[in-house]
Amino acid sequence: MYVVFILWGGINVVHSQNRQILNRLARIKGHVEGIYEMVEAQRPNPDVILQIVAVRSALNKVALLVLVDYIEHRLIEAAETGDFETELSNFRWVLDLLI
Repeated sequence: MYVVFILWGGINVVHSQNRQILNRLARIKGHVEGIYEMVEAQRPNPDVILQIVAVRSALNKVALLVLVDYIEHRLIEAAETGDFETELSNFRWVLDLLI
């Protein structure tokens, strides 16, 4: 199964990590729903913030999985096909977004 997403410069496909990424995103979705319920229940702010930090950390891990998959597939393929400079530029743009 492949997931396609658009970046400036072209279409990129998430390959090998797809199932793991989707599983993590499903857990994050549930976690965010829990935070929503905490706010509705007027739980103490430090408790809510702790959960927000946990979700941010989980999203960073998902981003890393996507980035590693991009490196393993698209950058290597681009090096073999001669399109490396374009993909390296895309990679740098994405890395700037993450940092």
